[in-house]
Parts: sequence; structure tokens; C-alpha cells
Amino acid sequence: MYFASDNCGPAHPAVMQAVADANNSYQPSYGADAMTDELRRLIRDQFEAPEAAVYLVATGTAANSLALSTLAQSWQTIFCTPLAHIHTDECNAPEFYTGGAKLSLVGEADKMTPDQLAAAIEGWTYGDVHVSQRGPVSITQVTEQGHIYSLKEINALTGMARTYRLPVHMDGARFANALAALGCTPAEMTWRAGIDALSFGGTKNGCMGVEAVIFFDPKHAWEFELRRKRAAHLFSKHRYLSAQMIGYLRDKLWRDTATQANAACARLVAGLREIPGAVITNTPQANMIFATLPRATHQRLHDAGAAYGLFAPLKGDDPDEALPMRLVCDWSMSDDLIDRFLDIARG
Repeated sequence: MYFASDNCGPAHPAVMQAVADANNSYQPSYGADAMTDELRRLIRDQFEAPEAAVYLVATGTAANSLALSTLAQSWQTIFCTPLAHIHTDECNAPEFYTGGAKLSLVGEADKMTPDQLAAAIEGWTYGDVHVSQRGPVSITQVTEQGHIYSLKEINALTGMARTYRLPVHMDGARFANALAALGCTPAEMTWRAGIDALSFGGTKNGCMGVEAVIFFDPKHAWEFELRRKRAAHLFSKHRYLSAQMIGYLRDKLWRDTATQANAACARLVAGLREIPGAVITNTPQANMIFATLPRATHQRLHDAGAAYGLFAPLKGDDPDEALPMRLVCDWSMSDDLIDRFLDIARG
């Protein structure tokens, strides 16, 4: 019963088979192989973006940081929310790879609004040599609190950014989960909505460890290649990254796995609503649940081996005290496992 993170789940058998198939021959190194060419074609087709520049790295931190370093100058500031992964969970990697660009926080929640973005941008006086200059905007889809930007909301934010001639990056570590929830196309949630660069996640949704960086304007291609190499994120046996992503994209597996994860989350939250003392604190929109349960219920679950995010001490004197938690479902989560978790929670 492992609900700690979708990072913790297994890779999909089709992805593993693609890696095994890639191991049966010699291929040119550093992305000059035939599989990487196929991967670029697959992503361009699925995003309806024939000119897009497509690159692979092994981690989301590398994808976000190198994409932003390509969009931002070292004397600029990047606009993001206080809960953005680039602010809370990447150990200053964006600042490091941009050569010192600041992060300016927009609003107080996991999603920003156009008005909040405009206020944050206006906080830096344009052309004043003494302050950071205005740089790219970064939004997260799905957010760290499990919320999703609608297409209307994305268009409004990119429209505001365009008012100030700023590019927009999307952290899409859970891009597929958002896409499955919205029922839209990849193009509608990215370049047609004004997104300039996307960190397209694979690791959380069935891959071993691969993320794509997609620039919808290929003018950024050469600079990104140089930054990726300088940052030591250009794999020599690159075909093993490409093979994962090919297995992930073929037959729209990535959309199926995201749909499975979202459905598992919906089953879990429906069951939690019936647990005595359970409170859902953030209405789930994809595959993450934030809730509280009484301490006694948490103790029962932990004694049974359940793993999930617990944001308060498990030990305490009050068995009824509500303790906050985070539950994340991945593609492999079975109905039986979810039902077992709920049965234990019921007591």
C-alpha cells in the first residue's frame, strides 16, 4: 500500500520491453541514434508541432532548470508560485543553471491568477539597472497541491505574460494526468494556449527515468543543446532514454496510464469520504489527495504497512487529533490494494 508518490511505482512493462529491445544492437551515441529520431517524430506528431525542438534528460529537475536557463538571462527573475517545484524542491537548481536568475513568487497558493502575475511583474521596474529584469513565467500542471489549470486559465496567464513580452514555461511532471482530466489534446494545453517550453514528464507515469524538454519555437534548440552538455545531462547511451519515451508514447500508453492513475485516485477519495473523521482538504483533480485522518486511523494504517505522506508526528496523546496527509496514485495501483487500504482505515 504505497501511496507516498507516483515516483515510487514500477515502470510499465511496455517501457521495460522497449529498453530491452534497445539493448539488442549497437547504436550511435549522444542522441544520434535512430530511436531518438523516432522519438522526436512521435512527440511532434502527438503535439501537432512539426517544428518543435525535442530533447531528453533523466530528471525533472534537469528538465525544468535547463529549460528555464534557456529562456532566462542571469540578470532576470523567473515568476512562479510559492509552492512551485522549482521553488520548494529543486535545491536552487534553476538559480544555479541560469547563472543566478532570481525566483519571484506570485500569489500565495499553488495556482496564480493573471492579476497576481501582473502585480508581480510590475514589482520589478522595467529598465532599472539596479533591479532584476523581468524574465519567464513558469506554471505547473498538475500543481503540487493536485490542482489543474483549465485551458481558459492557461490562456489568460500566457496572454498576460505576452503583454510584457515574457515567455512561459510549463512544468509538466504530471502533464499526462492533467491532460486525461481535461480531455483535451497536447497541443491545446501547450503551444495553442501560448506555452513556449514544456517539461514533459515520463518518470511519474510509467517510465524508469526520462523527461522530455520541448521548445515549440526551434530557435532555442542550439542553446539548449549546449546547456545540456555543459550541465553533464547529455547521456552517451542516449538510446535508453529514447527507448523509454518511445514505449511510453506508442499506442498512447502515456494517456492510458494517466487515466488509470486518475481513476485510482477517484476510487480512493470516494472511499475516504466514508471513513469516520476523514476530511478532504483539497478536492482532487488528478492523482493526488490531500486530507486529514484521526491519529488513531493513521496508526492503524502505519501498523499495517501503509506508506504515504504524513505531515505531523504519528505519536501523540490524542487519538482523535486530525493529522494531515498526502496520497498519490500511480498507474499500477489496483482496486484491491485501494480497497485494502480503505478497509484498514475503517477499522
